[in-house]
Amino acid sequence: MKEQKWIHEGLITESLPNGMFRVRLDNENMILGYVSGKIRRSFIRILPGDRVKIEVNDKIWQKPIPRIGSRRNGRIGSRKSARRIPKGVIHVQASFNNTIVTVTDVRGRVVSWSSAGTCGFRGTRRGTPFAAQTAAGNAIRTVVDQGMQRAEVMIKGPGLGRDAALRAIRRSGILLSFVRDVTPMPHNGCRPPKKRRV
Repeated sequence: MKEQKWIHEGLITESLPNGMFRVRLDNENMILGYVSGKIRRSFIRILPGDRVKIEVNDKIWQKPIPRIGSRRNGRIGSRKSARRIPKGVIHVQASFNNTIVTVTDVRGRVVSWSSAGTCGFRGTRRGTPFAAQTAAGNAIRTVVDQGMQRAEVMIKGPGLGRDAALRAIRRSGILLSFVRDVTPMPHNGCRPPKKRRV
């Protein structure tokens, strides 16, 4: 039996990685959608608040997705919002090609993360100081909302985004306990690659 498909319109409430997004349809149902391959290749960004038309097959209605904030899944939603983190650790990994900023609690559990690549920078722009500044701002914005006031900063790597990420962290208003450089240094460990003959 051929599966039936319907076209629905809705409002995007949340943008997710890998071309996925959460949509509130006009009939008040919440569903998870994804961008088809042809559109994804042309780098169309889908942002919360956009109106979209979405193709839905009949299998999706057989198992209803509970709404966010409903009683059935209220425990899951409340757990995420109720978690207050007064102190944490901000890890900045700055390579020549990208800058990754990860925010954890004191036990090392990841709370928020961002990178220059996920902020929309592509190619050589990912290694720039501005990209690192944007990534740090995105990662810290969510933890400031969760009540983080104090943090330790661990910086690793030789990239250009080291100082820019640190400036963005300082500007966010979080009180820094200390800033530590944890770049791994070899004690003459591995043999280096042979010299280039130009």
